[in-house]
Order: sequence, then structure tokens, then C-alpha cells
Amino acid sequence: MASILRFRKLCYLEPVKCSSLGFGSFETPKVDRKCENVASAVEEVSEKSKKKKKRQPKEWRCIDYCCWIIGYLCTTWLLLLFLYHCLPANLPGLRVPEPPGARLKREGLTALHPVVLVPGIVTGGLELWEGRPCAEGLFRQRLWGGSFTEIFKRPLCWLEHLSLHNETGLDPPGIRVRAVPGLVAADYFAPGYFVWAVLIENLARIGYEGKNMYMAAYDWRLSFQNTEIRDQALSKLKSKIELMYVTNGSKKVVVVPHSMGVIYFLHFLKWVESPPPMGGGGGPGWCAKHIKAIMNIGPAFLGVPKTVSNMLSAEAKDIAVIRAVAPGILNSKFLRLQTLEHVMRVCRTWDSIISLLPKGGETVWGNLDWSPEEEHDCDSAKKMFLQPTLNENNTNHSDEKRRFQVKESMKYGRIISFGKEASELPSSQLPTLGSEEFKRTRSSSNFDTSCGEVWTEYDEMSRESIRKVAENKAYTARSLIDLLRFVAPKMMQRTEAHFSHGIAENLGDPKYTHYKYWSNPLETKLPDAPDMEIYCLYGVGIPTERSYVYKLSPSDKCKSIPFQIDSSADGSEGGCLKGGVYFVDGDESVPVLSAGFMCAKGWRGRTRFNPSGIATYIREHQHKPPASLLEGRGLESGAHVDILGNVALIEDVLRVAAGATGAELGGDRIYSDIIKMSERINIRL
Repeated sequence: MASILRFRKLCYLEPVKCSSLGFGSFETPKVDRKCENVASAVEEVSEKSKKKKKRQPKEWRCIDYCCWIIGYLCTTWLLLLFLYHCLPANLPGLRVPEPPGARLKREGLTALHPVVLVPGIVTGGLELWEGRPCAEGLFRQRLWGGSFTEIFKRPLCWLEHLSLHNETGLDPPGIRVRAVPGLVAADYFAPGYFVWAVLIENLARIGYEGKNMYMAAYDWRLSFQNTEIRDQALSKLKSKIELMYVTNGSKKVVVVPHSMGVIYFLHFLKWVESPPPMGGGGGPGWCAKHIKAIMNIGPAFLGVPKTVSNMLSAEAKDIAVIRAVAPGILNSKFLRLQTLEHVMRVCRTWDSIISLLPKGGETVWGNLDWSPEEEHDCDSAKKMFLQPTLNENNTNHSDEKRRFQVKESMKYGRIISFGKEASELPSSQLPTLGSEEFKRTRSSSNFDTSCGEVWTEYDEMSRESIRKVAENKAYTARSLIDLLRFVAPKMMQRTEAHFSHGIAENLGDPKYTHYKYWSNPLETKLPDAPDMEIYCLYGVGIPTERSYVYKLSPSDKCKSIPFQIDSSADGSEGGCLKGGVYFVDGDESVPVLSAGFMCAKGWRGRTRFNPSGIATYIREHQHKPPASLLEGRGLESGAHVDILGNVALIEDVLRVAAGATGAELGGDRIYSDIIKMSERINIRL
């Protein structure tokens, strides 16, 4: 460019020819044609460069904004974390509240009973022992429950190694992924995000360590019986409890399961006393001899409705919101990530998920016209207004109360409704599709097997059969099983050999000795251990997913999921329908009904499910969000995982581990309507 400009200068700045008189000639100098061509070329180049400078900056895409927001949030969080750790701890206002373990130790509390922790689904770490060539360099590295860097480095390889075999429910050929052993298996889910770490630390403050505290890690992807068949996880748990019992002065064990770990340990209670080869051979008195108390945290005894949405469309409330706000993140039309399709493909190989489907059918969860939570009021402000104070005149207040209570009850029994109208119509105006009609529809479908590697089982359904599913309009806990058999036949055929979701008519029937019934509290009996105690500890006061409004997906591509939550469906102000999801009271994941019913009614006193009359206690924790950043995720949180850092819950666990009984803790502590809900459920006890 510089040489061209110099040449241009030579062409245009020729010396002027002088006349004989010595004056400059007024004749216009002749410019060589070559110089003229070069000059015009230079001008074109300069004009183009000017245009480039004036060109507007490129418009940002959705992914650019998302990356910028994520980067901004991460930077802010790291800065706050840096300041928190660098500032002196003794500055006014920066003092963290005293941990409950330190306070109770000062009161003289010491370790007495050995403690066994049982993690739930997803929270336990998984590591690689054998893999495909794409996983080279990951031997014994965490694929789950760590930094999750492999998601970004090799996402499809990562998903392949987390999947189980579609027919056996065990390891695919050439892949071995196993549970991380020890307390580190589930102390933190990711760096800085605690699960059991806070409880472990407080137990250590009163004297607990490796010899009297144990994390019963297991591969949470497997069916419960398969954890024994493949890894002997149940046998290891039995041996560990027996060893801790002997080495700690014949002190019974306090077991603390969380979430799905609650029904995993319920399965263990039946397995350990059953004869081999199906059971552990411990005999009828094993539980009475070895277990003092079972402190169930966030128990999912009767299942979780959000499991249904996960199986149907690989989404729940949060995913539906993301899909509505930024469809480009999840929609393969823009980024070709096929995120939800891959998530569904992997999740449908995890048999344990089926253990979380709603149990008890319409008797427990309601039908098209009735549900135990039908009087639930979602407007918390309105509920507070209706609570009279001691100084108020009840006569004046009754009119206001009556006026606010006139409202249409929610039809929560319709766990899946296609269209908002279908979630509200009288049942007489809704079509029904029976089990036999489902089978005929499925058999008449023209399967499409040309969808390649993203397998979801929807690939084998015709669009006509998918439309018939939506035309049925509403599904209850009973018809949902038929729906899932229709849309996921391979998965249901495999998992129904391991799990059942009904109510036993006769618990003395020999069929209930099979392991498929052991994780369902409505189809099995508690052990004969009258001195044992059972606690239900869970959070309340957080809107929790109960039922869903669905619609057909707009895309007709064969690889797409044909159903999705209708995030545009909203109820009236203060109502329970928001973004296509109906909410009830719970801990954000498990509704109160599932967490509290067995302790409130199913096992309360001597019932056919609790023949020895094991004492049960309900200890609810009213959710309170963190008051400041110093509280982290909240010292009084009732959220499903965050409750493991709840100060009051930790104190309950420590006191029971140190020898206290439920009566000494104060018995039941109830904030929700669990007693009224339980009374509305007509179940033979």
C-alpha cells in the first residue's frame, strides 16, 4: 500500500515546465495514462477501507447474550467469593452464626449411635473405570458430581458413558461407571455446592469420624435390586451396619437417607430380612437389633409428579421457562444441540427414575374431579390475611374470610392435561382412552426408524398416534402408567420388573415377597421393630410442581420430542397455574402429600403397613430464604437439597444420634395441611 502511494505522489507532483521568460507555464501538464489507472485503483481501495470503518457492528445472537450473561454472573460470583475469603472474619457484620454442632458440644452432647448417610438420586458421584476410546485419560475421573468439565469437552462421549444398556439396565459393553466410595461421594455435588458436607462437619464437631459415620454410596442410576446384583451394594451396607454396631459398643445405628435414598433404604429394610438368593438373609429380627431410628430427609415415599414430565418431555418448570424465553438454547433448529432429546435418551436408561413415579394411583393422588390438595390456596399473602390475630373480632373477620374462600377448587388429580381448558373442564366432557385402546393405537402405528442416533422411543411412533395421545386430554395417576407404557414401551417393560406403584389389597399374598414391591410403602410392611423410630423431615412453604398443562410441539421433525409444557398457560392472579405448571405446598421438588402421608397416616400407630407400631414423627421446616450472602443457601431453608444445611434439622439429627427420642425432640412439628390431606385419602389401614 505504501509503495502505491509513493508512486501516486511521483505521478501527480511532476516538476512544472518553465517558459523562456522564466514564469511558470499555465499549460496543464499531461499525466501518463498508467499513472491515471493506478490512481483510480488507489482511490477505490481507500473508499472500500472507509466503508469497512463505517460498517455497523455485527448483531449479537441469542447464544452471544447467554454466554455474556453466564460470564458476567461467574465473574461476579468469583469476585464475591474472593472478597468473602479475603476480608477478616472478625469485622462487624461478617461473623458467621455459630454452627449447631459447636453449640451442642458445649452443652455436653457427644457421639453415641453410629450414623449411616444414604444419598438420593443425582447427588452421588460417579467415576469411570472402563470406557470407549473417546474417554481416554478419564480413568477414575468423576463423570458425575464434580467439575463437569467433560460436558463441554466431549458432550456426546460423556452422555454415552452415563447411559445404561437399554435392555438389561446394566453396563453397556465396554463401559464401567461406578459410584465414588466414602464420605466424598456426596459431600459436595460441585465445587462450592454442598450436599452432605455441612451435616458431616457438624457431626464431626460432636465426635463423629470414619469409624462411626458412613456414606452408603451406590449407583443411583440402577434399579435398587440391580445395585446388589452388579455391585453388592446392599450386602456392603448390611456388613457395614453390623460392623459399626459391634465396634461401637453394640449401639444401634441411626440411618439418615435423603430423597430417593429414602425408598432405597426402604427396599433395604425388606431385602436384609428376606431369605437368599433374593434377600440378604438377616432374618426377622435384624432391623430391631441393629437400627435405632430412620431420619428420612425430603422423603419421596409416594413419588414425585415432576418425574412424569421428565419422562414425557425431559423437562420441568425451569426447562419450560428457558424454552419459552430463549428457545435457541434448547431447540435444534438454531444450534443443532438436540439437548432435550439427548437428555431423554440417557434418562430413559436410568431405571431408578421409575421408582419416583406417583404411587397409590387415584386413591392417593386424586382423579379427574378430586384431589387431597383441592383446598390449597396458592396466594400466600391471602392466606396470611385470613389468619386472625388474638385481638381481632372474629365476627367482623368471618365475612372477609368467607368472601375470600369462595373459589373454584383445583383439579390436581389431572397430572397431565393437554390444554388449559382440559385441566378445568368437568370430567363428563373429557374423552377417555383405556388400556386396550392404548394397545390398539400403538399396534396400528407406522413406526419410523429412520431417525438416526438420537433414540427417544418417540422415533417409533407415528404422528397420528401422538395426536391421539393429546386428544385424550387428561391423565390421572392411574392412566399415566398406561400413557408411559405407550410412549416409552421399552423402558416400562424393563423397569416394571423392578418397581410397582399400586396399593396392596392383601399384604399376606406371597407375591409381595418379590423385590419389585419393596420400595413402595403401600405394598410392603415395615419390619417387626417396635423400638425403632421413623422420622419424616422435610421443608414446606415453597411452590412445588404437582400437575402440568401440555401441548403438541410445533416441530414435526422425527428427532424432536412431540410434547412440551405449555408455558403460556397461566391462571388468575394469585392462582396455582403458572407457566403451564400447577403448584402445591412442598419443598420445591417433593409435594407435602408424598413426603408426609406415611408418617401422618399410613404408618401412624398400628396399621397393616406398620404391624409392630413403630413410632413415627413429622418434623416440618418452614422455608425461609437467606437473610444475607453470609448465610449462603440459607440457615433455615426448606428447599429439597438446601435443607441439609438447615440449622434446626441438623440439630434434630445430632440429638437423635446422641441418644434422644422423638418425644424428647418435642414430637410432631407441623406447618402444612398434611393431616387434613391425609384424612381425605380413603385408604384401608
